[in-house]
Amino acid sequence: MVVVTSGSMMHADAPYGKIGTIDPGDLILVKKISSKDDVLTRGARDNPATYHRTYGDYGDVIIYHPMGNKKRTPIIHRAICWVEYKGGRYTVKEYGIENESSISISELHLFDYRPTNSGFITKGDNNELPDQYPSGGICAQPVKVEWIIGKARGELPWFGMIKLMIYGNQGVNAEQGWVKVGNAVAPKDIWVCLGLSLLAIAAIPISMDAYDYYKSKKRED
Repeated sequence: MVVVTSGSMMHADAPYGKIGTIDPGDLILVKKISSKDDVLTRGARDNPATYHRTYGDYGDVIIYHPMGNKKRTPIIHRAICWVEYKGGRYTVKEYGIENESSISISELHLFDYRPTNSGFITKGDNNELPDQYPSGGICAQPVKVEWIIGKARGELPWFGMIKLMIYGNQGVNAEQGWVKVGNAVAPKDIWVCLGLSLLAIAAIPISMDAYDYYKSKKRED
């Protein structure tokens, strides 16, 4: 299970409380994978490679160590396509690229891209550029299978904000409508839903004690 710290996977059309998408403070369940075939890629925006939807869009969301560096914070982004690299040539089936000397995909702002290994091109749903954008600083090379921690499956919304209140979500800039509590920033509705959830949890034992007291008083009468 991992805690989402940034808004890179947020969707503008998400409902109040943002259930069903990946947002700051979500606790994401992780399912391990054993090969690239365990991950379904989204493909082109207007021609998805799969109709399997997760977290508001097509394809799987993967959690990986950027450049395989386990000391860096894991990235939780969507798998867009698979780059097959062999003998200095590239094949990206999702975009109709077959045995080319470089990769150019205008939708992803990749032009004359020449990675040195096979792997997934990944992107945050709320980001304009893919993680592999040359000057992006996230993950210069396609994501190798061995770098992947797993794919996202399910969410426990809001409760990760408790950890972020203590440790913070560094590098995240507050956007319009975001609120800072402790060391963490997040959209206001996430804080509201977290507060209501904690109140509901706290109310359960109080309600049970009140019910037991009522029953004991009734027996005495």
